[in-house]
Amino acid sequence: MQDDGRRPEGEPQPGDRESAYELLQRGRALMQGRHNAQAAIVLERAARIEPGRGSILEALGRAQFNAGHHHRAREVFEALLEVDPSSHYGHYALAQSLRKLGRLPEAVTHLRLACAMEPGSALYRGALERAEASRRRRPTD
Repeated sequence: MQDDGRRPEGEPQPGDRESAYELLQRGRALMQGRHNAQAAIVLERAARIEPGRGSILEALGRAQFNAGHHHRAREVFEALLEVDPSSHYGHYALAQSLRKLGRLPEAVTHLRLACAMEPGSALYRGALERAEASRRRRPTD
């Protein structure tokens, strides 16, 4: 606390309302510190203020995924793709969520889309190769 009883500079005061942008920045900072569950809470607030904002949905999906909330991450990345169907990262991230949920055929489809949209991405290509190899080992999918 400062001498005048106020909170330190940049910290929200009681009763202050943070903008979606401020919440997004705070959520990203929490994710950098690997506080993904807390980041998801902050980013949920940002998403309520500005529903359908791609940057917020992407950050929220990442926070949910990194916190191990794969069902919720899937929902958020699906919402991101509704807003921006051409988001190659959205397809990649949705695929990673689907893979964690054991939905490999759907994951492969989204990884193929991500690779088609961003053919130079070694990250996407590697993920697709691993997913296809897993799928070959599990022919019941």
